[in-house]
Amino acid sequence: MPDSETIAKTCAKYAYEMQADDIAVLDLRGISPIADFFVICTGSSMPHLKAISREVREKTLAEIEEKPRTSDGDARSMWLVIDYVDVVVHIFHEDKRNLYALEDLWGDAPQISLEFLPNHEDSEAVEV
Repeated sequence: MPDSETIAKTCAKYAYEMQADDIAVLDLRGISPIADFFVICTGSSMPHLKAISREVREKTLAEIEEKPRTSDGDARSMWLVIDYVDVVVHIFHEDKRNLYALEDLWGDAPQISLEFLPNHEDSEAVEV
């Protein structure tokens, strides 16, 4: 059974493979009882949001046999959520991501470094 950090990184990896933008993994352990990690990413259109959601769910299940407890939202709302209990994946359209600003709301949460991102060494993210 994979731990929550493995689930979060796996979800982020498959969002990246579907060309999601601005992928961030926030470490909420010790900060919030809601979840251990938030995975936040941006899609450019309704079809792109759907594709990211589908890819994350299908490939995470195939790779680490982790199935979400629930998925919520509709591409028309421009915010899709995939709930893995200890990991919550937020897939936003850019406008909604800027409006809700989860990174600002959870500004005290460190970001996890994602090795597969081209600029991971240049970011201020920290490896946990």
